Amino acid sequence: MYLIKKLIVCLDQTALDKTLIQYAAFISKVNQTKKVYFVNVIKNLTVPKEVLEEFPNLVENMVNERQEAMEQVVSENFKDQKGISLNYIVKEGSLSKKVLKLAEEKSADMIIIGRKVSLPGTGVASLRLARRASCSLLIVPENSTPRVNKILVPSDFSDYSKDALEEAIMIAEKHGNVDIVCQNVYTVPSGYHFTGKSYEEFTQIMLMHAEINYKKFIRKIDTKGVSITPVYTKDEDDDPVQEIVSKAKEIDADGIIIGAKGRTAATALFIGSMAERLIQYNDSLPLLVTRPKGKNAGILDYILEI
Repeated sequence: MYLIKKLIVCLDQTALDKTLIQYAAFISKVNQTKKVYFVNVIKNLTVPKEVLEEFPNLVENMVNERQEAMEQVVSENFKDQKGISLNYIVKEGSLSKKVLKLAEEKSADMIIIGRKVSLPGTGVASLRLARRASCSLLIVPENSTPRVNKILVPSDFSDYSKDALEEAIMIAEKHGNVDIVCQNVYTVPSGYHFTGKSYEEFTQIMLMHAEINYKKFIRKIDTKGVSITPVYTKDEDDDPVQEIVSKAKEIDADGIIIGAKGRTAATALFIGSMAERLIQYNDSLPLLVTRPKGKNAGILDYILEI
């Protein structure tokens, strides 16, 4: 995994901006971040020609006003700016398109966006960004507090689960005293009765295989001495995402880390059904969707965006 040297933060002039800026400051301090780009995208700057002729500086003044507002809220919530270049960008158009393009241009390492629950507005297109971004994406619900004491990493023992766990290990290394819980959600197949085993017996068989697979999985990872606790959860209602969020709340996790499935142009839009459902369902905990930087080839994304 990599340090977060270049960070993009999506702001929209709501109360959520304060939370996102505080997270940006928290991440920047640990990663020795060099550049932070605060971005505000105006959906529609179309002004009738007649109005522009009468007020030629209208659009420029609007953009300047947005930028000044960003600078003000950043100065209040981004502490310890020493050695960090803070940049303010105001764009017009589709938020996801503008942010994706900016991430490519600046070779960003992470995008931070907000998840609105009670605040007005629809927020940003987090799922679209998760599918198409060439870097990791941190989705922060309103009223979240930047801290990292315990992290939940859902795992199906795949390569992208490995990416997520390695990210968690790196975070734990940098912050110190961080507990990592690696959760595997397993399901008892509907045809278990054809084996002649009872439901309880087959549950034990599935649990045993999950434990064996975890041992194989963890052997491939350099844990760097960080303590990792495996937990195994039986999915009772065919909704593993609900089990993940419930476990995160149960252990009082400060966030969830999951790996994006897409790694190449051909698979870039498929981050995995689990990740997609988690982005849609979770509105209470910060969610980091990891993607190895640059692994998502951008050409297909932009063709589909046009």
